[in-house]
Amino acid sequence: MSKNIDMTSGTLGDKILKYAVTLAITGALQQLFTAADIAVVGRFAGKTAMAAVGGNAPVINLLINLFVGISLGTNVVIAKSIGQKNASEVKKAVHTSFVVALIGGVMISLLGEAIAPDVVRMLKVPDEVYGLSVEYLRIYLLGMPVILLYNFEAAIFRSCGNTKTPLIALVISGVLNVALNILFVVGYDMDVEGVAIATVLANFVSSLILLIALIRTDEIVKVNIKSIRVHKNVLKQMLQIGVPAGVQGMIFSFANIIVQSGINSLGTTVIAASSAALNLEIFAFYIMNSYGQATTTFVGQNYGAKEPKRCRKVLKLCIIQDYIITSVACILILVFSDQLLALFNTDPDVISVGRIRLEYIFIGYLFSMAQEPLTGYLRGFGISFVPALCSVVGICVVRLTWIFTVFKQAPSFTKIMEVYPLSLGLTAFAILVMVLIIKPSRRYIKVKEASEEI
Repeated sequence: MSKNIDMTSGTLGDKILKYAVTLAITGALQQLFTAADIAVVGRFAGKTAMAAVGGNAPVINLLINLFVGISLGTNVVIAKSIGQKNASEVKKAVHTSFVVALIGGVMISLLGEAIAPDVVRMLKVPDEVYGLSVEYLRIYLLGMPVILLYNFEAAIFRSCGNTKTPLIALVISGVLNVALNILFVVGYDMDVEGVAIATVLANFVSSLILLIALIRTDEIVKVNIKSIRVHKNVLKQMLQIGVPAGVQGMIFSFANIIVQSGINSLGTTVIAASSAALNLEIFAFYIMNSYGQATTTFVGQNYGAKEPKRCRKVLKLCIIQDYIITSVACILILVFSDQLLALFNTDPDVISVGRIRLEYIFIGYLFSMAQEPLTGYLRGFGISFVPALCSVVGICVVRLTWIFTVFKQAPSFTKIMEVYPLSLGLTAFAILVMVLIIKPSRRYIKVKEASEEI
């Protein structure tokens, strides 16, 4: 297991940094390749096609977040079993996750194809964007089985401390995605359908690469095709952790759909600007999210290895590193915001509106830099419902209430953006309070001491 990070012994700071940075690079590259879709279609197919691709982001996230959350359950179960040195449970979780990914992907594809027109209509996109939006969404959804499979496969590798293999697979498929974007849109004069087809093909390649790697590996997470089936006890553990996280993601995405509908009601220029800014701000988000995932995985393994003190140290180091690295990323994006936004569209109005979004979002990220590791800390102990509930109330309820009250009274882009720092701040505070109340590592110590006395 030479590629894997030993999380249960030795130093932590350097290992967390290595794990999180590699994961952040993976996320950033993933977003870079997604941004290439927007940039290519924006430059060569126009602002309307760009809005059609970018305006679908909340819908796509809504459909996949449930199973991405369940893949987080896979991560925690495998990490804990590795910490316990329970190879049997690891193999059961690995093979069960494949069934969940494939069945879930097919279900989402079928459901999405049926409701795509209604969903796009719910987004209130302008009439000139509607047809292209439906076309892009339908093609994209055909690739959901391989998209979810990649996410589950990546979760398997990361649970044992291997972040390099998913990164390699992503780089290969991402380069292919960009090449196919240019070939289809520029070479064959296609618009959104070319970008969507390129994305599906690239995701197929990345999932295939990871599947081959899991079959050929000699590590504990090795896959045997004949052993792929559902193990009920393991599935139950995965769902107990993953479903709350997935439902949280779905509700979060639903709230963003409502917010996106408000943005869409302000016209094509605002849609394009918001889409461009989203493709920049999310680079900083991936850094924060990588520390949330690092906290979950490191805590999961150390919890399984009965090392609660290391769990608390993981949380502290992840928060400190998160604030330092994410803050630098936010500052750099803001300093070069005009030039970066111009990569997507050179319209001065698009750049101006996009800069407004970045400023408000990054204020909110000051709270999320703590919230992501705190959430990951609870999930590492298998506590998934509590952070999900805090996020649903603090983010989703607040944003929905804001759109239907404050924004309705004063419909402007700035008024929409004000809800982001407010909702992120409230959520971070709520999760911090819950961590202080629950004290999962200290509770574990008491159980351990009691068992030792017996």
